[in-house]
Amino acid sequence: MDIRDGLKKAKRVVVKVGTSTITRPTGGSNLVRMEEIAREIAGLADEGREMILVTSGAIAVGVNRMGLSERPKGIAERQAMAAVGQGVLMHLYGTMFASYGQTTGQVLLTKENSLRHNQYTNSRNALLAMLEMGVIPVVNENDAVSVDELKIGDNDTLSATVASLVDADALIILSDVDGLYTANPQDDPNAKLISEVHEITPEIEALAGGAGTAGGTGGMVTKFEAAKIAMSAGVTMVIARGDRVGVMREVLMGQTVGTVFHAKDAHLRARKAWLAFGRHIGGNLTVDEGCVEAMRSGASLLAAGVVNVDGEFTAKSTVRVLGPDGREIARGIANYGAEDLRRIAGKSTREIAAILPETAHDEVIHRDDLVMMV
Repeated sequence: MDIRDGLKKAKRVVVKVGTSTITRPTGGSNLVRMEEIAREIAGLADEGREMILVTSGAIAVGVNRMGLSERPKGIAERQAMAAVGQGVLMHLYGTMFASYGQTTGQVLLTKENSLRHNQYTNSRNALLAMLEMGVIPVVNENDAVSVDELKIGDNDTLSATVASLVDADALIILSDVDGLYTANPQDDPNAKLISEVHEITPEIEALAGGAGTAGGTGGMVTKFEAAKIAMSAGVTMVIARGDRVGVMREVLMGQTVGTVFHAKDAHLRARKAWLAFGRHIGGNLTVDEGCVEAMRSGASLLAAGVVNVDGEFTAKSTVRVLGPDGREIARGIANYGAEDLRRIAGKSTREIAAILPETAHDEVIHRDDLVMMV
């Protein structure tokens, strides 16, 4: 089946709208576009689709409500603006969706919700219960209580995590661009829109630019990270232009709109998805080709195949596993911290026992804690 035709059958759909889509350049809410989005999502819900909205814009709306000329630079001040803006956004969305006969529910997630497996599971259950009740969840990062830089919780990644959480069929990211281009269309008049991406290769990642508009924190880099999450979780992802009226319906009618990222056939099970995408990445392990083939056959990652350790992390941290060409092969929970791993990289199990007699493990990453990404 053609990937676009498959979108016609998408039952559970996550839609992410960026700051630039729902706010004006002056910082105020773009009420006309918000109402159009609410009407379109409500119409799709009326047709029997289960819809989830992930929205950015809380900080920008808070800044505008408080009459500030620019986003504050301090974390505490931005958290305050998020708290103000989130209330405004939810009131607007709630009123707009209600006018089309739909009930919304606010869901605020934090990094901790994904780091802890029980909270990850509870978040999933709550979202599924809302969908079962016919409620449209409106999701955002809980920026008002986040302790990290807010960019850590960019909503491209959040939307893909939500899509993975609820086993969505499709993720539509509405942005200020039409999709992925062969070059920056603002600089190169010959840039071509890429209709389909089957795999996130180093060549594809090289097409990513920096952060997006002044009001947002996204850009193609974060959308690629979202695509990795969605594709590995069996979710078809589409990047499309957010200011285009009816774009969500066009995507779900199978029309050639934006850039579609092909989902992998095998869905990650809930715990595997959490291992891969719910936890902070502590560092990278580069392994040799023999190790790559062994992992693809279902083996654990052994120290003998590790050729380089990048980053500083402790035991039980999640790390990326890179192949000899630098391509991400897998993610998993390391039994060793970075310092110990550097001492045992390339060593046999017998050698490890002599180097680290008190902390020796047979595997650097056990196969039960390992998720293949390709």
